Amino acid sequence: MGNLNANPPTNNLAERIRTEAAALGFSRVRFARTGGAPGIGRYDDFLAAGHHGQMTWMQSGREARAAPLSLLPTAKTAVVLGVDYAWPRPPDPGGLTGKVSCYAWGRDYHNLMSKRLRRLARGLREDGVEVYWGVDSRPLIERAWAARSGMGFVGKNCMVIIPGTSSYLFLAVMLISEALPEDPPTLRDHCGTCRRCLEVCPTDAFVGPMQLDARRCIAYLTIEHRGAIPLPLRPLMGRWVFGCDLCQEVCPHNHRLHSSPDRSSSHDDFQPRTGHAWLDLQWLLTAEDDDINAALIGSPLRRPKPAGLKRNAAVVAGNLGDVAARPALLKALQHSDEHVASHARWALDRL
Repeated sequence: MGNLNANPPTNNLAERIRTEAAALGFSRVRFARTGGAPGIGRYDDFLAAGHHGQMTWMQSGREARAAPLSLLPTAKTAVVLGVDYAWPRPPDPGGLTGKVSCYAWGRDYHNLMSKRLRRLARGLREDGVEVYWGVDSRPLIERAWAARSGMGFVGKNCMVIIPGTSSYLFLAVMLISEALPEDPPTLRDHCGTCRRCLEVCPTDAFVGPMQLDARRCIAYLTIEHRGAIPLPLRPLMGRWVFGCDLCQEVCPHNHRLHSSPDRSSSHDDFQPRTGHAWLDLQWLLTAEDDDINAALIGSPLRRPKPAGLKRNAAVVAGNLGDVAARPALLKALQHSDEHVASHARWALDRL
């Protein structure tokens, strides 16, 4: 791309986008029409119930999500791109370690996908196509666009699920000014009567099918939430020190991934880094903040910042009940962040 004539034929452009996207590492590409605002009804219900918690950016970006054409007035097609990231979980090392959500085992997908999207967008713009793209941080409801494009359906756990295949997907959306043939949406509900994801959640974060109260979600509490984790929820976090995969792990559509230990993503960037699937709690509780930041460069694990990781590590140490964590927790008591200190005190009291 980039050496093509302006206003290339529609079918040729669609095929070139698929080819270029695959070359850049995107596993899946689908096209959807841009009329209306998919998913905005559920989004508004989510906000109205206060289920977004401290994620104020969800409120501030609501108007743009409700009017996608405000982002690119000439948009005629939404290009939905997906990257499979599933890798087998490394064996449990035991001891004083905390469990990490599998999406954070490798490199930060925001950075990787953004670089790839910039390259794809650059080629399109050189061909005279107008482009607007986003990966999580821009006001697009990626899951709703993925459902409209037929990449998958939104399951009861609020994840985009490719029927019988996987829900372990990173998503991106690119609005473009060319009208391309749209892919049919996935209209059928492939969850049926299954409620495994709703029932496995230890904090009862699902208030109903496709209804998540983020304020009770372990992923939210350990990553997005700032401040003290509510006392009743701390014991329910178990060993999760960053994120949670339970509602995906029990999903029947993902069983093939878990039952085939040799199955791995084709994207090496997301394979488990050493020590990233299971975090050393003693190291987290005793290391200097700068050392933690340096050790986690390029990783999603930096999202809660060192104080957030220390807070989470204290909770997990308290849940494990291993007195070997006592010296590390005593050091965490001296941390300048009040929440690190208070959670360390809570853990020591449990020990």
